[in-house]
Amino acid sequence: MQGHPDVIAYFKELLRGELAARDQYFIHSRIYEDQGLTRLFTRMDHEMQEETQHADALLRRILFLGGTPDMRPREFAFGSTVPEMLQKDLALEYEVRAALQKGMALCESVADYVGRDLLLTQLHDTEEDHAYWLEKQLALIEKLGLQNYLQSQIEETA
Repeated sequence: MQGHPDVIAYFKELLRGELAARDQYFIHSRIYEDQGLTRLFTRMDHEMQEETQHADALLRRILFLGGTPDMRPREFAFGSTVPEMLQKDLALEYEVRAALQKGMALCESVADYVGRDLLLTQLHDTEEDHAYWLEKQLALIEKLGLQNYLQSQIEETA
């Protein structure tokens, strides 16, 4: 099926963004693991896998519409402290949310309802899971203090 060229081009940019998000979560998860912050590692590893699923869905849609995917992740800068990593991840999720909303409007304008629904599913993940969880973690750091928060992210081993 030949898709609308504007939708294909936009999905290609969204794909590059999802690949960058995956890579950002990847490095952050491994930093958390290296620091012994097991709970943060587990959550960020899960987020990395979800971003990979989002990229896969976009990749498949681009191919279905007759496009050629661009697999080069966008540039990103990862954090070095826990609050900085969480803030960078939250900023990324806000950026993704805006891009998904714009993409949904584009799909709607050219009657690509399947593409719109794909983006709507990703928007739910972005808002209700990713961004919400990150906002809660930053609020916990504010309420508990960084040291108490970090201690809560270490899993005791028996």
